[in-house]
Amino acid sequence: MPFDTQVFKYHLDGDFFNSIEETEVRRSSVDVTLQVTRKDERNFGITLQCTGTLTVPCDRCLDDLDVDVDEQYAITLRLEGHELDDSRENLLLVPESWHEFDVTSLMRDTVLLAIPIVHTHGDDECNPSMISVLAQHAAGEPAQSDDDNDNTAAADPRWDALRQLIDNNNN
Repeated sequence: MPFDTQVFKYHLDGDFFNSIEETEVRRSSVDVTLQVTRKDERNFGITLQCTGTLTVPCDRCLDDLDVDVDEQYAITLRLEGHELDDSRENLLLVPESWHEFDVTSLMRDTVLLAIPIVHTHGDDECNPSMISVLAQHAAGEPAQSDDDNDNTAAADPRWDALRQLIDNNNN
C-alpha cells in the first residue's frame, strides 16, 4: 500500500450483520466510509465513519424500532510480532507476515455498539395491542375482565397461605 490515504465506501444491509453471527438486527441501511492512512512501514491509521439506520425489535412491544447510527471509530494497526494482539486500547498488533487485514469485524462491532442496551419506543409509541396484553400479565393486582362486574377476581388458592400471613401481620 502506498504512503498516503485511501478511502473505501461500503453499504451494510441486514444480511451483513446476521451472516457472521445471529444478531437482533432485522434490517439495516448503513453507509461506512473506511479511511486507511499508511503512516510508515509498519503503522496504518484506520478510521471508520458509519451513518444510517438499523431496525431492531422494541424490547417492550417487539415491533420494529429504527435506531439511528452515527458512529466514528479510529484505531492504529501495527505490523509487529507473530500473533494478533488486540489487548491495547486503540492499537491493534497484527503479525508482520500478514499482507491483508479483514475489517469486517471492525465495521460490524462499531455499528452494533450504536444500539442502546435498552431499546424501546418512546412513551405512547408502542403497539397498543401488545401493551394491553402485557398489562393483563403484569405482576401486581389481577387483571379485571370487561365482563367482571362484581370487581372481584378469582383468587389463586396457592396464594391463600401468603395472604393469611400478610393479614395476620397487619392485624
